[in-house]
Amino acid sequence: MAVDMEQYYFTTQKMCVGYDGRPLIKDVEIALEQGEFLTLIGPNGAGKSTVLKSIAGQLRLLGGSVCLGENVLSEMKRNELARKMSVVFTQKVRAELKTCRDVAATGRYPYTGRFGVLSKEDWRLVDEVLELTRTANIAGQDFDTVSDGQKQRVMLARAICQEPEILVLDEPTSYLDIRYKLEFLAILEEMRDKKNLTVVMSLHELELAKMISDQILCLKGAYVERYGTPEEIFEGDFIRELYGIDDGIFSGDKKFQAYIRQIGQI
Repeated sequence: MAVDMEQYYFTTQKMCVGYDGRPLIKDVEIALEQGEFLTLIGPNGAGKSTVLKSIAGQLRLLGGSVCLGENVLSEMKRNELARKMSVVFTQKVRAELKTCRDVAATGRYPYTGRFGVLSKEDWRLVDEVLELTRTANIAGQDFDTVSDGQKQRVMLARAICQEPEILVLDEPTSYLDIRYKLEFLAILEEMRDKKNLTVVMSLHELELAKMISDQILCLKGAYVERYGTPEEIFEGDFIRELYGIDDGIFSGDKKFQAYIRQIGQI
């Protein structure tokens, strides 16, 4: 896929990712307009987290490039990139003796200068974001004592406090029950409506991926299996092939079969 960088806000070109110099996935090509949502799907171990960490600059690219408009991310200064991109990954974060409000407020550091002192306006924005992410009720609690689901929403608040143009999320709904999964995604859509936020994330929940995504990137093996709209990805038997689901797997489980049919109907 030849990508015109001037046409799109976020692009990757011939991106090759992996570890210790060994390629895992080659020729990853993504093209998103500002405000679009891209979801990475695929079986466990397919490389979704590796792709996201490479986009975020936590892993060095083995080839290709990642760009915001005409700016190559690897050439951007750290503080400049922090004002453009926020990242939320699934690893558990410890923040000893910090309240949830304090943790969310660290998202303002790219704007505070050398001494990291927040202004009244910074704190006003932090409290506004805590309300948006439904975490104001736990703002004063010790971050290490709240549930995993609450931590995940506080980390989203932290990311939004950076006022990013693009948000990178690895399995953001992993620790949430169904109510908070939907609430979490509703917050992202609200940010898209208000701020034209672009989102690149991975999800295990296929029905949610189909509901919220503008584009879906399917990973399995050394190359991208398919890239396209939800309608293109979920047509036919492609999802069954992607996840290796044959007729013999759970053939007697009516709930499982109903779930597969439901995904196709969303």
